[in-house]
Amino acid sequence: MSPDTAGTAGTAGTAGPAGPTGPTGALADDVRTVEVTDADRTRARALLGLGPSVTDASAGDGARGDAADRAADRAADRAEADETTRPLREVFAEHQLGWYAVVVLGVLGLADTLQGYALGVLAPEISRTLGISRSEFATLNAVKTLATAAMTVPLVMLVQRRPRRALVSVVGAFVWAVFAIATGFVVGIVGLAVVLIVDGATSSTRSTMHTPLLADSYPPTARVRVLSAYTGLSAAGNVLAPLTVAVLATWAGLSWRGVFVVTGVVTLLAAIAALRLRDPGFGRWDTDRVRRMSVESVESVESVEPVEPVESVESVGPVAHEPVAPTTAATAATAATAGPSLGFAEIARRLLLIPSIRRQLAAWIVLGIMSIPLGTFITFLLDERWGLGPGGRGAIAAGQAAVALVVLAVFGRRGEAMLRRSPADVVRLASVFVVISTVSTALGALAPNLALVVILLTVGSAGLAMLAPAIFSLQMALVPAEMRPHAVALGGLASGIGGLTGSIYLAGIDRRFGVVGAIVALSLPGIIAALVIRSNAKFVDADIDRMVTEVIETSRVEAITAGGGRLPLLTVRGVNAGYGDLQVLFGVDLEVREGEIVALLGTNGSGKSTLLRVVSGLLLPTDGSVRLTGRDITYVAPERRVRMGITQIPGGRAVFGPLSVTENLLAYAETLDLRRAELDRRLERCFELFPALDTRRDQRASTLSGGEQQMLALAKAVLLRPRLLLVDELSLGLAPTVVADLLGRLEAIRDEGTAIVLVEQSVNLALSVSDRAYFLEKGRVRFSGTGDGLLARDDLLRAVFLGEAGTTPSDGGPR
Repeated sequence: MSPDTAGTAGTAGTAGPAGPTGPTGALADDVRTVEVTDADRTRARALLGLGPSVTDASAGDGARGDAADRAADRAADRAEADETTRPLREVFAEHQLGWYAVVVLGVLGLADTLQGYALGVLAPEISRTLGISRSEFATLNAVKTLATAAMTVPLVMLVQRRPRRALVSVVGAFVWAVFAIATGFVVGIVGLAVVLIVDGATSSTRSTMHTPLLADSYPPTARVRVLSAYTGLSAAGNVLAPLTVAVLATWAGLSWRGVFVVTGVVTLLAAIAALRLRDPGFGRWDTDRVRRMSVESVESVESVEPVEPVESVESVGPVAHEPVAPTTAATAATAATAGPSLGFAEIARRLLLIPSIRRQLAAWIVLGIMSIPLGTFITFLLDERWGLGPGGRGAIAAGQAAVALVVLAVFGRRGEAMLRRSPADVVRLASVFVVISTVSTALGALAPNLALVVILLTVGSAGLAMLAPAIFSLQMALVPAEMRPHAVALGGLASGIGGLTGSIYLAGIDRRFGVVGAIVALSLPGIIAALVIRSNAKFVDADIDRMVTEVIETSRVEAITAGGGRLPLLTVRGVNAGYGDLQVLFGVDLEVREGEIVALLGTNGSGKSTLLRVVSGLLLPTDGSVRLTGRDITYVAPERRVRMGITQIPGGRAVFGPLSVTENLLAYAETLDLRRAELDRRLERCFELFPALDTRRDQRASTLSGGEQQMLALAKAVLLRPRLLLVDELSLGLAPTVVADLLGRLEAIRDEGTAIVLVEQSVNLALSVSDRAYFLEKGRVRFSGTGDGLLARDDLLRAVFLGEAGTTPSDGGPR
């Protein structure tokens, strides 16, 4: 909180400032607010096995809280350090865990790797049999990857509300086993394409479900080692696959068709072994632990009077908005924690607002360009330049996989310690892995003898093997547990796009420079990917802090609601927002309580209208949260917020000019499912409250005067009966007598139970009807409190009247 607002805003766990008596009496003294401190974030990050909070680490002792908080931080750090250094078997024994989930998912990954390897190492034989060129085969491989990526969206939608990732994984394994067998019976490029597309789509359960499932099955202190073990088991397929292919193709005399039939049977057996796999639920080992920790501080706060259950909005009409406020303590806890269920598109938008995730997705695209076609071209390199058959190529792949297993075993424990010490260091190390892999592979393609080729390609393979646990363990820490499959799905889509782009990119190079030139050309996207990954290091700590803050805040809201505490109708916390690279809002806080009018004041360009857009959902914040009676609506779509009871009247743009007055009102009514009788009753109420519109029912809105158009806009609120009305520039361009009349209508709307946020240039007009006021300057809250308190601040009012702060109307900045 800035010095300018000190003494005027409420503090965490207490009531906010008492405003003047409104229509519902004095503002309630039991309204509770939530604040998350640096010490909270540090304790939470310790529980998650991550490095200290970046904000806490950069602050002085005064910002760290009292001595008790600092002692708690040190104790949490020591406890986590002790557990981090313990052997994995001891961690498993303490938490009564076993290896089943790791092993069974790893075996499924091994089976998938076996199929993928068979497709790659037998590519020359398949190409010759079916008459497919190298570039066509690489394109088919990329199409399979794209099918895998495309299927992630419906799969994630299937599990986003219920944790059934284990079921989806097992079913997917059975389906892809069947199509692996079918690969052995194709007779042309079309048949191969169909089988690969279906096989890729079903095997997407591995890429989408396995990592989030493992992240929720084991505690954070074991997560890097578990993911390394899983990756190692999958990589073991690269050891077993060459032996299997060699035995089947050389000793058993099977063709590539017989090899695929056998690999399909192996996958079928692995799917049967996975039938006992169960989903532990979302966030069992991280977000749930943070929630329990964060609730302790709430339970120590003095209890408040229970608030009466909030009924549906039938108190203002028989048609309810989408439910917002819970009616019991038990349902309150659940509702406050989860907020409204987000759809896939809403979750995707939310993830794309995380800077680290955006850069990670960009890196996956570029890595896909490099890594997905790479295996195919290396196979052709060994076949054409060095004359190696399936046995020789398989032996090289087995050696690479064996080295990768050793490297992963070493990296698992050290990577976990590094993640706990500094997540940013893990990002930097991942970029080094990519550089090593890229350079080694390019040099391997150019090497003059086979021994050097094998050594360099093995180093490159080891670098890529270590990349997966490093990136995924960090990704699991950046997003809420229930959104992890979505993050993985977006990564799969990005990789698929990159793989297809890589095939197109390499087709022309292959024709002109051959397989060696194609592999060397892949070094360019590899270096770009390393630079993108490395750039993420400066964002990852702040993004982890944001995620932790969100979990803690939600947990404390849950505890307050479950205990019968009253929460503000609207709570905006720490919101940053802007347009492209232009940031407009900086850490803005705002609270609105039931049945009050809050004035939002400030100079032009201070961010008032931008804040309203954030509340109504027209603009998503890059940081911070928006809650309606405790439920997180930060990323809920605007049309859903209207159904939940939030309505905005934009300044000067609130009516549809070509439509008549009645048609405008009917258009507004489309957002609610109103019965005809109820709709007619509300329409008549609008005309009763605004008699000037009654005689103009059939008149086009564009022909109304400015005051009448604002009346029509306010009639929207009477018709929709929102819980929260956002009014932007009510008096814009209107005569004083018209404005006075509109303010009276605004108070009448408030008297019917609607809370109002009023954005106004005129301080006197706004304070004449408001209970409390906020003053914004250059995107920051400079004042929050009563109207009398604001009138005493000559320095702020001078900015409004004389334009000495913020921007001026002539600069065209956002309002």
